Amino acid sequence: MNASAATLRTAIAAGLFALAAHASAQVRTETVRFESNGDTLVGTLYLPEGAAPAEAVVVTGAWMTVKEQMAGRYARELAERGIAALAFDFRGWGQSEGSPRALENPERKTQDIVAASRFLQQTLPGARISGLGICASAGYMADAATRTPVLQRVALVAPWLHDAAIVAQVYGGAEGVAKLIDAGRAAERRFAETGTEVTVPAASATDNTAEMFQVPYYTEADRGLIPAWETRFNVASWEGWLRFDAQLAAPKLTQPLLVVHSEAAAIPQGARQFLAAVASPTQQLWLDNVAQFDFYDRDAPVDAASDAVAGVLAQR
Repeated sequence: MNASAATLRTAIAAGLFALAAHASAQVRTETVRFESNGDTLVGTLYLPEGAAPAEAVVVTGAWMTVKEQMAGRYARELAERGIAALAFDFRGWGQSEGSPRALENPERKTQDIVAASRFLQQTLPGARISGLGICASAGYMADAATRTPVLQRVALVAPWLHDAAIVAQVYGGAEGVAKLIDAGRAAERRFAETGTEVTVPAASATDNTAEMFQVPYYTEADRGLIPAWETRFNVASWEGWLRFDAQLAAPKLTQPLLVVHSEAAAIPQGARQFLAAVASPTQQLWLDNVAQFDFYDRDAPVDAASDAVAGVLAQR
């Protein structure tokens, strides 16, 4: 059941009002560490100054990214709105342990989200824990929410929610998908036999072998191209990524769900398909003419999405 735009605006306003007593422009950060399947993950905990927060959220970003990119931006925005937020590096990425490196593995990342939610629950025992997934990690966040009761609400911003049909549309049909999977399997074999990781640049403005060649945000130094990001993509990622079906989580989801998206962003049909299959209460905010990458760091869409997420997560 989908709330109307007017109903959602009312809900957001009510939630933000509930947070007003705790919200503060002052945010402090702590570097934290926790375990996931034997590896140590490193995160940044964003805490609003003042009273202990009643709400806390695990925030995850787009594929191949680290905590200092869009996850950190949204985590800070939510902390400024009175919600404690944890952004962290998945296994094999950024400052976290884990091998192989730079591997986009949906199962591994979903397990890490579950571990992060439990860590946040232990760290802030009085807070209600929710999850926010941005872009590709929206599917992982939804999957994680079906695996743990710790995540009590779910928000997805600019969600990339693919299934086999959408994968074929995006990656050149059955032939294109098969070629990528073959390349991924060859990279897996090489790693198993020699320990050598086969990687390509994750993004580049000049190298056309990059996974994201001349793509905005990722190739711009004043946006996503930051020193903390290695800009590597492990070719062994392909089979796990392409065979991951984010849509499978939709009918299993029991938590209230918010989706913030735009018809001008990536695969909006995936979000609509997902929403149609969710049985739990859902709310939607569709912004006009917002490109996928602008959801990551442009002030207007980030502010609108953060207001919606904070308002909905604070509803009682």
